This record gives sequence, structure tokens and C-alpha cells, in this order.
Amino acid sequence: MNKSSGRLGRTRAAKPGGAVRTIRTRNGWTLAEASRRTGLPVSTLSKIENDKVALSYDKIARISEGFGIDIATLFAAEAPTPAIAIAPITGRRSITRRGQGKFIETPNYRHLYPAEDILNKKFVPIVAEIKARTMEEFGDFIRHNGEEFAQVLEGTVVLHTDLYAPTVLETGDSIYFDSCIGHAYLAGSDQRCVLLSICSTNESIADAESSEGGDFDRSHRPRRG
Repeated sequence: MNKSSGRLGRTRAAKPGGAVRTIRTRNGWTLAEASRRTGLPVSTLSKIENDKVALSYDKIARISEGFGIDIATLFAAEAPTPAIAIAPITGRRSITRRGQGKFIETPNYRHLYPAEDILNKKFVPIVAEIKARTMEEFGDFIRHNGEEFAQVLEGTVVLHTDLYAPTVLETGDSIYFDSCIGHAYLAGSDQRCVLLSICSTNESIADAESSEGGDFDRSHRPRRG
């Protein structure tokens, strides 16, 4: 796959490790404390802070919930202090032009995060280029809090879950589901397979403080046969 071409090819790679370290040290947390809050191993957090590991959405969500921050904060060059809640302001918007946004490369997906400048979003939009073609290649299912809407923009995508038979989605097809169930998007055609995924998210600091990170993880696939 040519990473320099196509819808996601000209975007800037996100480097959230520095933001993770800044927020952790600003709060006086050790890596062990950050591990307790996010449910991620200390070794993984150390690699994240040094940008030595790819960040899938479930890891980003764990850090966001565990640290009590907005996901967009992780994409900032220097992470700001979370703002004190104020009265809602209406009329905000964010325009992401073609070739803009931040992307994160993982073994299974190439994630583009548009509107990364908007904090306290009620949902997280992601444009994902699907790379894995089999469950053996993908690994364990992913699950996270909330609900998810996905629409195929290019190619054919096969959604595998731990509750339903695989669902084939052609270009233009969409699906809405409970993202707490184990799920995985696989490429179902030889051409580029791209989908728009919109994940609901709870970014309340109060909820994040009470979370131990166990709600965002990979689940083992059920035994087949």
C-alpha cells in the first residue's frame, strides 16, 4: 500500500507521546500511577511517551478516560491544562481540509483524526484505512465504551464481532452498533478499504476519575468450531 497517496497520504503523523508525558508529570503521577488509572502496563506507557508504539483507538480512549482529558488534547503540540467546566458555548465548528488532520498508524488500521482542534467532543470521528484481511492477522477483538457508527467510503469492509456473524459492508453501506461488544474491521476487497467511524465518548473528568481503565480493552475471540 502506498502510504504517500490517497485520502490519508498527505496528513501529518500525530506524536502524542510528549503530551502524555507532559500531562502525567504535570499531575505528579508516576508511570505506576498512570498505569493504575489507564489499565495500560507501565512498559507500554513508557513506549507511548517515547512514541515507540502505535496508538490504537482503544489505547487513546484508555488514556483519555484515565487522565480525565479530551482526546484532542493528545494531539496538541504541548498539552494544555484541562479547562474548568464553563457554560456551554454554541456555534463552534472545525473544518478539516483534504490532506489535513492527524493520523496514527497501527498494524490493522491507518487512523485519521479530523477536527483535532475541538475539545470536549461528544463523539470522535475517525477515517480509517483498513489493512488487516483475516482475524488471524488482526488478532484479538477490540471493545470500548459507547456506541459506534461506521460507513464505508471505499472498497468492501467486513465487520467481525463476538456476537454476530461477519457482516459484509460495500461502499455506501453503514452500520450502528454497541462498541462494548468485541469488534474488528477487515478489508474485504483488493482495492483500498476506507471507512468513516464515529465513536461516542464520555469525556467527563468525574467519570474518568472513577474509571480504572477496564472498559477499553481487547477481548479474546470466542473459540470457533
